[in-house]
Amino acid sequence: MARNKRLAAARKTVDVAKAYALAEAVALVKQNAKAKFDETVEIAMNLGIDPRHADQMVRGLVGLPHGTGKTLRVGVFARGAKADEALAAGADVVGADDLAEKVQAGEIAFDRCIATPDMMGVVGKLGKILGPRGLMPNPRLGTVTMDVKGAITAAKAGQVEFRAEKAGIVHAGIGKASFPAEKLVENARAFADAIIKAKPSGAKGNYLQKVALSSTMGPGVRVDIASLS
Repeated sequence: MARNKRLAAARKTVDVAKAYALAEAVALVKQNAKAKFDETVEIAMNLGIDPRHADQMVRGLVGLPHGTGKTLRVGVFARGAKADEALAAGADVVGADDLAEKVQAGEIAFDRCIATPDMMGVVGKLGKILGPRGLMPNPRLGTVTMDVKGAITAAKAGQVEFRAEKAGIVHAGIGKASFPAEKLVENARAFADAIIKAKPSGAKGNYLQKVALSSTMGPGVRVDIASLS
């Protein structure tokens, strides 16, 4: 009941018919993030695409300048020297066939999965498990690579993966409500810039259609697209 009252009060502070400048939107989101935990600030972007067509898929990775405020657990499929490199770089879980067995048993102790190219024969068999969770390594995303250290470092530094959903929406956490407003603004712009650069060749008409910010427990705040640049 208290949660519903809090959300109702927060909604009264937001003009749903208005598109706020990014800095104003961030301020409103922070103002309304009043849960007992440090809420995640999320950005959602409606794109003029149809992801069902291969030439309109939007997917990639972006490094946020101030990270996400979340500790990402990284799992690495590698053998020998590359496994040692992964451990030294701070990977949380490293293995080969043994790690594959754990995944098949439902023990998935990582939020990002990286693999060396020689391990894809093993990892490929896990597609039905890792794929639906968005964890399948992909060379286009830099998660199938011999540069294990670089991939782990990027992931730990606040790299965010994005992928358009069926409705053409991409969303991601861009920080915590406790972040200074200017850091959230910079993270939001970095994310938006990555989405713009990822515009697919098949996209026609208005690409960026609607952008909104919200916190985990707070109302959405529409953002003026022009203020993202």
